[in-house]
This record gives sequence, C-alpha cells and structure tokens, in this order.
Amino acid sequence: MDASSWDEFEQRVSSDESLHADSEAMPWPDAQAHQARLAERNLNTLSAIAALEERHADTDDDSPLMVEMQRMDAKLTALVDIVNHLLVPANLLPPRHALRFNAIGAVLPAALVPPGDALILRLRFDVCRSLPLELAARVERRLDDGQVFVVFAAPGDVLGDAIERLVFRHHRRKVAETRQLTS
Repeated sequence: MDASSWDEFEQRVSSDESLHADSEAMPWPDAQAHQARLAERNLNTLSAIAALEERHADTDDDSPLMVEMQRMDAKLTALVDIVNHLLVPANLLPPRHALRFNAIGAVLPAALVPPGDALILRLRFDVCRSLPLELAARVERRLDDGQVFVVFAAPGDVLGDAIERLVFRHHRRKVAETRQLTS
C-alpha cells in the first residue's frame, strides 16, 4: 500500500457526491494503454460539464444582450436535458453511489468495486449524464468502514487540472449552499 497516495488524496480538496456510477474490472497493465484513449474523451466530458454548470451571475443588468444571453442559456439547458433523456433514459442509468473523489483517486463503496485490483470507474454527472467521466483506477486501500480507496492512473497535467477544477467548483457550490442554509 502506498501511504503517500492516500496522504496526498486526504490533503487535497475532495468532492463528496452522490453520482450515477459504475465500474468494470480491467487488468492494470491495460489501464495505461486504455488511459491514452480515455484522456481526450475525459477532457471533452469535463469541458462540457464545466460549460453546462457555468451560470451567469445574477446581475441587475437588464441590457438586451444580457436578456438574450439568459434566454439562449435556458434554451441550451433545455436542449441538453432533452438529449440526456433520449441518450440515457433514467431507467438505464446505474444506481447512485455516495463517493468522494479528486484528481488523485476516490473513496468508493465496496459494492462499486469489481473483483480484482484494477477497474474503469465511470462517473455520470447530472448536468451531462450521457457523457461519463471514465477513469482507470486500481485498488489502493480497503478502509475500516467498508469503503475502498482507489488511485487513478496518472491522468497527466491537463486532465488532472481539469478534474481539480471540477472538484473545486463542486466543493465551492456545496459551501455556498451550506452558508445559505445557515443564514
């Protein structure tokens, strides 16, 4: 067991989510060959998620341009929702699992981890569930509470940074929601 991976995971900001997630077993040596194919697709998925999650700040600007942009944003959101429902109907989605992840790895329920030490973890975000984030991972540590820590195959700087931005946005959003509830 590599304590440094666990320590690095614990020291970084993580996102606690309930996501539609599934996985499949994969021989670890294949992970590195498969990772190159997944990297570009994952970058596209993360870009789509970032664009769809981006919301314009509420402003008092009633300029015609701002009104038109908000109208176009609402249309795009509706279109993406329609496409998501057509491509991946809700009854075909894998079940939701509570998990915690960042660019280093993820803490998963044991039920989500297939037999063996290597897997492809697929995470589907509600904003764009038809494009799963697919990450090659290997089991690093079985935790006392029955969960499993998996470490992702080295994602590379660009993909790692994109995952960190996603995690930061989700963490920031949860902090803001908590502050609103306590105010």
